[in-house]
Amino acid sequence: MVPGPMIREIDVMHLGRDRVIAAHEVDGLIVDPGPESTLETLLEGLGDAEPRAILLTHIHLDHAGATGALVRRFPHLRVYVHERGAPHLADPSKLLASATRLYGGEMERLWGEVLPVPEASIRALSGGERVEGFRVEYTPGHAWHHVAYLHEETGEAFVGDVCGVIIPPSGYAIAPTPPPDIDLERWQLSLDAVERWRPAALRLTHFGYVGDVEEQILQVRERLRNWGELARAAGRDEFVREVEEEILESADPDTAVRFFQAAPPDQLYAGLARYWKKQEETTSAR
Repeated sequence: MVPGPMIREIDVMHLGRDRVIAAHEVDGLIVDPGPESTLETLLEGLGDAEPRAILLTHIHLDHAGATGALVRRFPHLRVYVHERGAPHLADPSKLLASATRLYGGEMERLWGEVLPVPEASIRALSGGERVEGFRVEYTPGHAWHHVAYLHEETGEAFVGDVCGVIIPPSGYAIAPTPPPDIDLERWQLSLDAVERWRPAALRLTHFGYVGDVEEQILQVRERLRNWGELARAAGRDEFVREVEEEILESADPDTAVRFFQAAPPDQLYAGLARYWKKQEETTSAR
């Protein structure tokens, strides 16, 4: 009997905390390796296994920041990424400028060194492909360059941020909405696309295995609606206060700290506020 594929969840211990960022290794493929600041932990988790490709759900630094460093170490690596994100892997200057506006002087501590990926290593995706035993779906809403991957043999979906954030052992799920690309309508459609796969389970970068797919997606839809409306009606301080209170009511303090690290409430507000501003500008221009 031929054994099935082994899926390994590697906790990269971001800022020394467990249950914040998970990389996944599937038969030599790494899905979202995490930031360069946690590269050594990822490599320890891989052990003697030498990766053959990287599948990126999107290029945000908490998911993809280690990619250039991994390609430098393993020059044969193929890197799969949506076509909108591909140019920013080859030349990360605009990506880093945008991230610096959010994180300022914390960039090095949070994410480490972000190296360019040689263009020859990049395989651009548009959605609808089959690559390395995975089906690819374009899933914008969190980011315009977001994709999800369905492992065809196990039926498990590797979904980056589109299916939210959950910190075990809590069953509470939130929607990560940092700037600059939040689109609430497109996000709901992307959740529809993941549901059409009928995945056996979800694999989240923040954090890990989720067996109850229906409940997870239901909660993410609810957070998108409720927090979207809260951001439109409230100012930053009120939004942050209410979201922090909700998280603290739904998770123990130790788990709540990890929620705040994976998805800082002030950034959740900033992304939603930017979305509503763009909506107003579009309406005014008509």
